[in-house]
Amino acid sequence: MKNNALIAMDKSGSFRVYLAVTTEMAEEARKIHDASPLAAAGLGRVLTGAGLMGLMLKGKEDKLTVQFKGDGPAKQILATAKADGRVKGYIANPDVDLPLTENGKLDVGGSLGIGELTVIKDLGLKEPYVSSIALVSGEIADDLTAYYYISEQQNSAFALGVKIDTDYSVRCAGGMVVQMLPNFAEEAVDALEDMIGTMPPLTSLIEEVMSRSAGETVSEMTEELLGIIFKDMPEKYKPEKLEEKGIAWECDCSRDRMKKALITIGKKDLAEIAEEDGQAELTCQFCTKKYFFTKQELEKLLTQMA
Repeated sequence: MKNNALIAMDKSGSFRVYLAVTTEMAEEARKIHDASPLAAAGLGRVLTGAGLMGLMLKGKEDKLTVQFKGDGPAKQILATAKADGRVKGYIANPDVDLPLTENGKLDVGGSLGIGELTVIKDLGLKEPYVSSIALVSGEIADDLTAYYYISEQQNSAFALGVKIDTDYSVRCAGGMVVQMLPNFAEEAVDALEDMIGTMPPLTSLIEEVMSRSAGETVSEMTEELLGIIFKDMPEKYKPEKLEEKGIAWECDCSRDRMKKALITIGKKDLAEIAEEDGQAELTCQFCTKKYFFTKQELEKLLTQMA
């Protein structure tokens, strides 16, 4: 099961659902950052959450950045998502490791500790929209739910999960957002609260779909997952798929972007690097790709800065 996302709405028009399976994306991020099981779980959740938030953006060129920063050993987890489903991210300490929680789960909240969640939305306006809240638990889904309630006055519920296999690879990953619409029915809220309160972990439901899928496409499996999650909802509140979306890891770093980064350090510092080191090496923090610049290239940049 690879990556897929869909948007659905219940028959009464009370709420919208964003649902994604992101196993491939979370595994790719784990490999790129050589992440420990705990780091892979935290990074996978943030990538999935940011990806779902990206699908909510209206403009084709809109993008957002989600930053979790705390005093725990993970230090920071950051992801950037675009409206077309492209996502990238990194964790400051990919080797982070802590004992399991009392219920035997990876301690993502403990890895972040006390800190802040910041969301930056670039909507093509003069200035980006920036909002921060204190971390509620560091468990990612709780914090994103709180962010929408506090900063956007939007009743939303996030469910995010990453299950790590015995070989430390990502066995399955996914996420869901349920977002209330303006003219929602009170009965729909009650039904959703009952459903969410008894819902098994999302990764368990993804595994259930994976175990019985025979020749199904990832699109069909995601739609089947939607049906399983909402199977006990009253008929008029069962969501139906509106559209399908792509969601995938993609880093858009380039040599030109790295040149611009070199220019930003200033002419004096760049001249020192050219003279003392005779070269420069920059590494993309998202995909870890390295870019090398010779002394001649650095000198050419210096002339352009004159």
